[in-house]
Amino acid sequence: MSQPASAVPARLAGHALVEALVAQGVDTVFGVPGESFLAALDGFHEHRERIRFVACRHEGAAAFMAEAHGKLTGRPGVCFVTRGPGATNASIGVHVAFQDSTPLILLVGQVAADQRDREAFQEIDYRQMFGPGTLGLAKWVGEVHSADRLPEYVARAFRTAMQGRPGPVVLALPEDMLSTSTAAPALPLVVPAHAHPDPQAVEQFRQLLIHSQRPFAIVGGSGWTADSACDFERFAEDWEIPVGCAFRFQDVFDNRHRLYAGDVGIGINPALARRIRESDLILAVGVRLGEMTTGGYTLIEAPTPRQPLVHFHAGAEELGRVYQPAIALQCSMAAIGCALEGVDPPTPRSPVAGALAHAEYLANLEAAPVEPMDLAVVVKAIEALAPAGAVYTNGAGNYAGWLHRFHQYVSLQREGRTQLAPTAGAMGYGVPAAIAANLLFPHRTAIAIAGDGDFLMTGQELATATAHGAGRGAGKLVIVVVDNGSYGTIRMHQERDYPARVSGTSLTNPDFVQLARAYGWHAERVEATGQFEAAFGRAMRADAPTLLHLLLPEDVSTSRTTLTALREAALRRAN
Repeated sequence: MSQPASAVPARLAGHALVEALVAQGVDTVFGVPGESFLAALDGFHEHRERIRFVACRHEGAAAFMAEAHGKLTGRPGVCFVTRGPGATNASIGVHVAFQDSTPLILLVGQVAADQRDREAFQEIDYRQMFGPGTLGLAKWVGEVHSADRLPEYVARAFRTAMQGRPGPVVLALPEDMLSTSTAAPALPLVVPAHAHPDPQAVEQFRQLLIHSQRPFAIVGGSGWTADSACDFERFAEDWEIPVGCAFRFQDVFDNRHRLYAGDVGIGINPALARRIRESDLILAVGVRLGEMTTGGYTLIEAPTPRQPLVHFHAGAEELGRVYQPAIALQCSMAAIGCALEGVDPPTPRSPVAGALAHAEYLANLEAAPVEPMDLAVVVKAIEALAPAGAVYTNGAGNYAGWLHRFHQYVSLQREGRTQLAPTAGAMGYGVPAAIAANLLFPHRTAIAIAGDGDFLMTGQELATATAHGAGRGAGKLVIVVVDNGSYGTIRMHQERDYPARVSGTSLTNPDFVQLARAYGWHAERVEATGQFEAAFGRAMRADAPTLLHLLLPEDVSTSRTTLTALREAALRRAN
């Protein structure tokens, strides 16, 4: 509870800011220190028993960690950076949070008020830079000029980040404001309001379901809870509806469930694509139906699908934004159970469609062997040896396709979020996300799969993990670097469009094993499929975080024999 103003002693606004964060349940802030928020850094020291400042090696990685924290907790992750270069570096994490609908708050030190609008040292107008809007980087950008209003701005930032479609908020904090005195009390914990759909529209939805013979559900997005995931699973079972998970939201629905049909994203299983096209009713639950999930807006025809579309989404602005739904239902995912309560089938439904869809999914888990390093076998070995509840992370690159296809994610209703992956396609995300996951849940193992190009964008954060003891508790921290000496995805497209004209995609890499050991990590090199299982077993027993360096021939992830290229070719045949 907040205290009346008369009961709060005057203190630095930087201290009041930290108290406001603590009042919002924040116990960890990621960032890179800067002279523009020294008073706030002193506040972290003052309240070090209640909140920690995790000093990272790059603002982009700090923002990734905060975004991962927001995904795992459902409340805003917090990142604190300095003005100018600090904010521009952190913008990649803000973009990921926006496209992934993750609650995030970026706090940015700002130049003093008497220096504004002179292009002072590192000065940027953050309202212009992060400009909120349909295609902006943030939901809201504010600048606090009065220390007495600081708690108000913090509470508004948390509410804005969580309500409706979750997303990032940016607060600029002038350094002279942070060093002034205020007696303003922290405001109480913000609990977001949840949207519930119109009961009449829900009944119209039920009538569509009754008359549908081939419904299909695509689930994803943010805001899900263990209870809401359980409620939706029960609803799908009642109606015998096959369920696919949107691009990089594969942990919303249990992949081992008898109704699970696969991931609806890049390189979609051709059988699944055909099933979606031939459906006579599509349920989009929590998803935006963006480019990756819809195959460039072609898997489901835009703007008017050939079959009726029922779209559940927390943000009113998303309903009808691209796709015109037959029924639009504004509904927070935390409230999906209440929305679907009573939506029961009048008669038992046939389980045939769900069984066939799941059989097609299981068939897609089989693949021809690839030597000398078979990433399908690698992923399956990780799954077999990693403990229940392990968190899997990745950035961007062809290597991630093996993880998305061959790993079976458990539903968040059983273990919490187990997939951290940027739908925005940001490279460098996996390593900081895994570190953040292990710092948040030291008892849970975090496993990052990273390409060689991907890893070196944020690999310096191994030092951050070492500094904070990540991977040394019950939960392990493992990074698997898939090294083919190339920006593999771009090289694949290059070979397709400009064959034999390689330009800008070859990489010269360090010895990743020696690099990891220099950071105090256990590390091993793996050169053949048969070596991996034993190496990963040692990682699970190590008393330090572990990096496994997998050496691949260049053509394993760039030629037409790659997972992605194979699936693209199969999809073209299916069409």
